[in-house]
Amino acid sequence: MQTHFSDAALARPHIQRADKVLRSCVHCGFCNATCPTYQLLGDERDGPRGRIYLIKQLLESDPESPDEAVREQATQITRETQQHLDRCLSCRSCETTCPSGVQYHTLLDIGRQELERRVGRPWRERLLRAGLRHALVEPARFKALLALGVRFRPLAPGALADKIPLAREHDRHAEHPAGPVTATPSDQALSRQVPSDQALSRQVLMLEGCVQPGLAPNINAATARVLARFDIGVTPIREAGCCGAIDYHLNAQQAGRARMRANIDAWWPAIEAGAEAIVQTASGCGAFVKEYGEMLADDPDYAERAARVSALARDIVEVLGEEIARDDRPTRPPRAAFHCPCTLQHAQGLGGEVEKILRALGFTLTPVAEGHLCCGSAGTYSITQPELSRQLRDRKLEALEANGPARIATANIGCQTHLSSAGRTPVSHWIELVDDALPETLPQA
Repeated sequence: MQTHFSDAALARPHIQRADKVLRSCVHCGFCNATCPTYQLLGDERDGPRGRIYLIKQLLESDPESPDEAVREQATQITRETQQHLDRCLSCRSCETTCPSGVQYHTLLDIGRQELERRVGRPWRERLLRAGLRHALVEPARFKALLALGVRFRPLAPGALADKIPLAREHDRHAEHPAGPVTATPSDQALSRQVPSDQALSRQVLMLEGCVQPGLAPNINAATARVLARFDIGVTPIREAGCCGAIDYHLNAQQAGRARMRANIDAWWPAIEAGAEAIVQTASGCGAFVKEYGEMLADDPDYAERAARVSALARDIVEVLGEEIARDDRPTRPPRAAFHCPCTLQHAQGLGGEVEKILRALGFTLTPVAEGHLCCGSAGTYSITQPELSRQLRDRKLEALEANGPARIATANIGCQTHLSSAGRTPVSHWIELVDDALPETLPQA
């Protein structure tokens, strides 16, 4: 694709990055075939190719240019342009499909930030986005707000009420036949204690997440128990917090970068002490941490350490894929369907890896059509774009439930909560299924 940036524009780093991405696109349109929003809406501007043209038009225009044609082009950048970019899920399915290797997500982040600066937002949208940023990123604050949400759930707007469980973990035995099926672990798993890591020879760090400890605390506990079976302990780093993705993807990039730096500072002593990896159980967080090195490459104080952190970041499936033995299988494996999150298959390139582990442990996995398509969760998308998100959720559940699984497994707390909100087949994190399936103590090699 040809670009027409001035020399002055190309002197700016973000325009240089955008120019590189734009020039790699051959506008073939293969991306539209796997784009969830294009499938729903059929509008070229709601597919990757159309959005790339919109961002190109945005970045090549300048309302203060001495060139009248360039100024005229700038007048075409409106709220409508922003709405088409807002509808993008950032699922990156287009990147998996693209034969030219276009790094669409990089261009999208640049375009969204520039639109925010030029067009702004109505006060209601600004308030919603600020509220999401402040409510979700601090675990203690989120837990307190979640408790209030459970209490006053009937008064919450529909898009928000869908995300609030009818009962917290300690009330999971209560019957709520008409409400969402919450992803609760088994009593067997809950009865097991999180192991002490002191006697374990290998150590990893684990990003505990923002909302996961409040919505599904057993995920991290189950992860620690499974890792302990392979002589791997989890070193707690309480100072580490939100990975920064929520701020960053709500166009508060500087706040997101500040969270990246804070996490690097928190992890660094343990990394220097020999921690093998930084493990994530939420694939969305994992995809973001793996990009710390790229996003802080221009920061002389953090670039080297950020690259090291990204190199150590590993989804839990990458760790367990090297450890789980085929001999340790449950005697009566449940029939399950696996939803591979976009951040696992497209952003991290780990599609099929969880399925390998589950099958190795004897699980029967039902086939799932359109496995490449997003479920509609996409971080805060299910709140900022509730109608599209709901359509994608229902389409995904139809595919997941088509062959009658007893349970749905996934690898991201956002997908888990979103799919559960329909109140249909129970949804769990796949590590909880593994925790139940493996024996308490694995045989020594």
